[in-house]
Amino acid sequence: MSRIRYTRRLPAVVATAGALLAVAACGGGEDTTAAAPSASAAQLDPNADLKKQKLTISIWDGYSPKDLPDRVMEKFGTKMDVALHATNEEIMGKLTAGADSGIDVAFVSGQYAQALNEAGLVEPIHPELIPNLANLYPEATQLSYDKGNKFSVPYTWGTTGICYREDLLKSEPTSWNDLLDPPAEARKKVTLMTTERWLALPALKAKNYSVNTTDDKQIQEAKDLLVKAKENLLTFDDTTFGDRLKKGEAVMVEAWDGWCPTSEKNIKFKVPKEGSDLWVDTMVVLKSSKNKEAAHALINYILDPEIHSWAAENILYKVPNKAAMEKVDPGLRPDGSPLAMSPAELLQGESIIDLGNDSQKYTRLSTELKAN
Repeated sequence: MSRIRYTRRLPAVVATAGALLAVAACGGGEDTTAAAPSASAAQLDPNADLKKQKLTISIWDGYSPKDLPDRVMEKFGTKMDVALHATNEEIMGKLTAGADSGIDVAFVSGQYAQALNEAGLVEPIHPELIPNLANLYPEATQLSYDKGNKFSVPYTWGTTGICYREDLLKSEPTSWNDLLDPPAEARKKVTLMTTERWLALPALKAKNYSVNTTDDKQIQEAKDLLVKAKENLLTFDDTTFGDRLKKGEAVMVEAWDGWCPTSEKNIKFKVPKEGSDLWVDTMVVLKSSKNKEAAHALINYILDPEIHSWAAENILYKVPNKAAMEKVDPGLRPDGSPLAMSPAELLQGESIIDLGNDSQKYTRLSTELKAN
């Protein structure tokens, strides 16, 4: 199976996540779904003629089967166009620009779906049109940014941890501190991510702080740890850390689980003892869509085990679909591998939520750290 590399979380060059998410006046509290959409849900026709509707979706390159439009046409008679976005920030820019984006279904990460909902830009999910919601793990209905899947449907989920070469380390890393203050054999051979929330994650968790903290003192403490960690850093790397591990250029890296090449000999993945995050990529229907019935039919179709299992087998990210995961080749998910993680294990991680204007605190941390 192929692994598709795409930059779904890399910051956009022309805009930060914090600036784009200022459209939502969201705090970092526990109840992240209290804000209702700004307009009531549309009345949808379960008997609508889908052949008369046309869909445009926006998704990361390589994140769905190339022939999905053909399959949708064959299944429903609905023409579907696929627009690509490289980052969450890029698609958020289009969706929050004020005019109709022309997009019916957008794939965005969980905290961005939350921000879109609080800005009144997404249609509430109509579960009666998505019977395949029953295929989701129960845990996938309890995500903190959208409990009950009221405005989004999860597509993939995972966590972040330490990806390492067990043959080039004297002992297994068990703590984020092993990455931030590595042993002698790993100095100048470790990498951290540059994406703002994930750059801060190892230091925040090492301090036993929330990944969603907005406390200035805690963020400063995390920054201090990261400044010190730079002394032993090979580089910042969000995309090629797996290749660096394979070559032995790096021996220990911060990694999203699906991008840790555990199929390679001697490469392992570990969630540190202090815990980590739970990230989720979701599907949302835009309130401006004139094809809402077809949009719901598409999401239902994607939740079919035959379709949804493609993501796990080709991107190597887990899908929150029990029936789909049961179809995945066992050879791709040996015991101890990221794909073998259970929903219960995943939910031990802390969901990353939208912080509204407070996201700018992490933008500043990232900018200042990389400038030093």
